[in-house]
Amino acid sequence: MEKVISLNLDKVLSFVGKAEIESKAALAKQYNEVLHKGSGKGSDFLGWLNLPTSITSAHLDDIQATANELRKCEVVVVVGIGGSYLGAKAVIEALSNSFDWLQKDRKNPVIVYAGQNIGEDYIYELLAYLKGKSFGIINISKSGTTTEPALAFRILKKELEDSVGKAVAKTRIVAVTDAARGALHTLAKNEGYKMYVIPDNVGGRFSVLTPVGLLPIAVAGFDIKKLVEGAVYMEKNTTPDVPFEKNLAEQYAVTRNELYKKGKKIEILVNFNPKLHFFAEWWKQLYGESEGKDNKGIYPAAVDFTTDLHSMGQWIQEGERTIFETVISVANAHHKVEVPSDAEDLDGLNFLVGKRVDYVNKMAELGTQLAHVDGGVPNIKVEVPELSEYYLGQLIYFFEKACGISGYILEVNPFDQPGVEAYKKNMFALLNKPGFEKAHEEIQKRL
Repeated sequence: MEKVISLNLDKVLSFVGKAEIESKAALAKQYNEVLHKGSGKGSDFLGWLNLPTSITSAHLDDIQATANELRKCEVVVVVGIGGSYLGAKAVIEALSNSFDWLQKDRKNPVIVYAGQNIGEDYIYELLAYLKGKSFGIINISKSGTTTEPALAFRILKKELEDSVGKAVAKTRIVAVTDAARGALHTLAKNEGYKMYVIPDNVGGRFSVLTPVGLLPIAVAGFDIKKLVEGAVYMEKNTTPDVPFEKNLAEQYAVTRNELYKKGKKIEILVNFNPKLHFFAEWWKQLYGESEGKDNKGIYPAAVDFTTDLHSMGQWIQEGERTIFETVISVANAHHKVEVPSDAEDLDGLNFLVGKRVDYVNKMAELGTQLAHVDGGVPNIKVEVPELSEYYLGQLIYFFEKACGISGYILEVNPFDQPGVEAYKKNMFALLNKPGFEKAHEEIQKRL
């Protein structure tokens, strides 16, 4: 039987009863159908919904061919912000050897990121690192004018052209952008860059299964066909036709909203595997940008356990009881390390001799869940058989589908993000950007 990710709600049921969850099954089903009919808010941005099953082998082969060319570089810089880099980084970090970037005989190019901040020291240090190395650039932006990536790309483009000349540079730059318009689209056409399309109906935070995520993941050396296969499985198994008791996305969406109604206003995504740190960062954007509207929405936070048990653990155990946890548990580690014997046993660990490190970690995970539930923190458990492209594909689509249903249950538009424009208007006014003269005058009065 094929292994799949699973959802365990046992450690929620003392806070929200099984009957309460099941009573909302029809509502979840209704909103799942709204998604598939395209009759809800934000229906112009549902391209992600049937994306996995619409991806062709030819499309993936083309992406892989481009990735193979970029893999000839020592370093590839992924330029993008928000959904334009978080999904790719989430998958790459989850699958990579933690110390691979330090190896001199590495098989894959080093993947680094730019355009996700406006740190001058960061850019300076990145340029210093790239000196003397062959590098390529994947520039990801629908418009090409988003400040952070546009600024980084302008600088990196000049560095690459100064290093190898324009003719070679254009073979090492790939643009992932709008199909027909925008500054980056125009530049890519004018310069002759290889170009991939971000579909108009796919928002950034849902774009990891488009070339936005697939190209960097392929460059990093991972199997994008397996990633898509996992997503296809989850797409088929979270449709409205799948009964509620087997529909993980509907169950998760209902459970988190029922907890929210009971005053659990903060959801903490927990992992016990350090490789999932950036998966949590991707998840935070997905749910924060989708649900934080109209002065409501569950606040998405994340912790890395056991590390953060020695910092945030106290607050989670005994702080304000406005939180619940969703734990991503990885069933099987890829490698085996056993605790050795020590004759003096000064650290008192000989009772663990012969035990795998992962066994110790699993007991820490179970002990933490029991302690937190006893402390008034409901725990949802999402179990992943192992960290692989296939299961990450399942996990990505599961969270995306549940996010759409959950947003509709909350009665917000899960697919827009009007709130992110406020800071941009102020920043452009303060920078005296042409067209923002009136806003500049208004903001000066407030300073």
